[in-house]
Amino acid sequence: MPYEKAWVVGERDGPLQRLVGLYKFERAKSAYKSLGDLILDILPELPAETIIVPIPTTQNRIRERGYDHMLLVARYVARARNLRCQRLVQRKTNTKQRQATAKKRDTQAKNAFFVANKIDSDTPYLIIDDVMTTGATIKYAAQALRDAGAKHVWVAIIARQTLD
Repeated sequence: MPYEKAWVVGERDGPLQRLVGLYKFERAKSAYKSLGDLILDILPELPAETIIVPIPTTQNRIRERGYDHMLLVARYVARARNLRCQRLVQRKTNTKQRQATAKKRDTQAKNAFFVANKIDSDTPYLIIDDVMTTGATIKYAAQALRDAGAKHVWVAIIARQTLD
């Protein structure tokens, strides 16, 4: 795995599924605080130099929602912990993972990310994402940070969902 540590709030079902769904698909923008608080509850104390990195949202999704859902959560978590938030991982593609097969998700994610900025190899980077299904998005976003020189890449996920 290209990341060293991972924290997950819970399985994507019940109230967590409803909250994530409202936030992502029903424009319940203010839910970023509740989702951020859930992440804050599971994270240990992080080194002061840790940089919070949101998984980038496609431009189509940002236009549909009216906001970058993971950027809002990442900024909230960073502010609460007095850490920096940077959009280091960027998208090369605009593909949708939703309703794609595991194989297609992996193929799409493999070529989806890059890091344009120069990064400090000794700084810990914490990637934040909402839902992990196959793990392809997190894996390749983390790999992009590793390829850019990061030694310490960690992950925090709001909800884990298995692919049916």
